[in-house]
Amino acid sequence: MFSITSRQRVHVLGFQGLIPYKIAWELQRSLFEARRDRPQLEDVLLLLEHPPVYTLGRGADAKFLQFNPECSEREVHRIERGGEVTYHCPGQLVGYPILNLKRHQPDLHQYLRQLEASLILALAQFKLQGERVPGLTGVWLEGQKVAAIGIQVSRWITCHGFALNVCPDLRGFRDIVPCGISDRPVGSLQQWLPDLTVSDVVPAIIEAFSETFSLDAHCYSIDGEIPEDLWQHLLTGKPDSDGLTKTQSYQLDSDPWG
Repeated sequence: MFSITSRQRVHVLGFQGLIPYKIAWELQRSLFEARRDRPQLEDVLLLLEHPPVYTLGRGADAKFLQFNPECSEREVHRIERGGEVTYHCPGQLVGYPILNLKRHQPDLHQYLRQLEASLILALAQFKLQGERVPGLTGVWLEGQKVAAIGIQVSRWITCHGFALNVCPDLRGFRDIVPCGISDRPVGSLQQWLPDLTVSDVVPAIIEAFSETFSLDAHCYSIDGEIPEDLWQHLLTGKPDSDGLTKTQSYQLDSDPWG
């Protein structure tokens, strides 16, 4: 007798427009805390872009800021993730996976390597050879860092995630020492592919993430507020996800937001 095990789902929410950091932070916290209380809830991946903002990890050294945040109009937040200071802005694709690692591999270092692997796999779809650097976290192209990773994990539930520089204005990085690494420059995919946009990269990220974590992606395009039935499902598991609006299984040859 044979049993057939289907892959578990990940709900991928792709947000249109720019999402203020505080709003995305609150969404993450709600989804994160719901999964700490109800570990059976399905995984979620938020994909979005932020307006210009600087974030520091919980133990980050403020010396890596090249300005005084108390005397600056720049938006700065100290958050719960690991790592040093980084910069988010339009043209950068940010991914926030809220996963239960007990359903995957309950190993923090392995999780970081899997995030790197998914980004490298996505870049390969554009014939770009992403690389790791021994002893550091992130993804590089020809010596330039194009993706940063910073996570929080509690009770094996993940929060925060990765930032991939697709076509951002990199000048905002001049005001910091990105990730506390002073001897390695920051780059963007646009340096290799000048016409590349964030929307071009989204399907590749979804495919690579789903493959790396052995998940089936159910994708939602969010323009404005998250539909109430979807939000309640993500927080409680009800109603059943098969009855949600604006959902489709991701197909490799389709537009994930179609």
